[in-house]
Amino acid sequence: MYQTDPPRSPKDVLPTMYDLPSEDPEEPGLPDQFHLLQPRLLDETFRPPNYPSDEIFVASDLNLYYDPRYPLWHKRPDWFAVLGVSRLYEQRDLRLSYVVWQEGVHPFIVIELLSPGTEKEDLGQTLRDIKQPPGKWEVYEQILRVPYYAVFDRYKYKLRVFKLDGGRYTEIALSESRLWIPELELGLGVWQGHYQDVEQPWLRWYDGTLNWILTSTEQESQRAEQERQRAEQERQRTERLIAQLRSLGVEPDLD
Repeated sequence: MYQTDPPRSPKDVLPTMYDLPSEDPEEPGLPDQFHLLQPRLLDETFRPPNYPSDEIFVASDLNLYYDPRYPLWHKRPDWFAVLGVSRLYEQRDLRLSYVVWQEGVHPFIVIELLSPGTEKEDLGQTLRDIKQPPGKWEVYEQILRVPYYAVFDRYKYKLRVFKLDGGRYTEIALSESRLWIPELELGLGVWQGHYQDVEQPWLRWYDGTLNWILTSTEQESQRAEQERQRAEQERQRTERLIAQLRSLGVEPDLD
């Protein structure tokens, strides 16, 4: 249908993100609060040190168009990251969707947040109707060949990670619900703590020293606490100095 003579690149002849729908009105349900908050925490803590920030694209609940033979087929990952592409589409526009034949770079990692209605498809346990598009597992493993695929059970707070090995996903045995990803110089793990005033296990990124990467809010709180501690140390130092002077019979001028 799109064959030309001489053949032209799919980037030139197939739809762009401006042409393809960015929403699916027939898709049942809307993301719940966990599906809104968890991707934000992943966004805020995903800072691989070996990539500049303007060469990293992350997205959640965004149409991912993956097959130039069927340009309308897409998946909508809960969260994914692409490395080595501009944060903006063609360095100028916020993306409406991610179209692989236009971008030329596939996602490096995809994360799905399991729920009872999506668990079997997310784990590749459903049989495909040949008349329907392939499921998520098949798309990520066989079409996009995403190097890492993670699933997080929001009810059991269990993380499972699969790595592409010989064309198939192989599950990686995790230690303490953490996985170091050397290509990113980052680790992904389950953290127990407060995020957006909600205390529960969350999925987030950690650095090479095994410390959780801080969000901007946490960084501000940390700086404020460090400043408070410095002020307290200075106050104590001043009080000791005053006490020493008075012990020598000198009344310090405190004005």
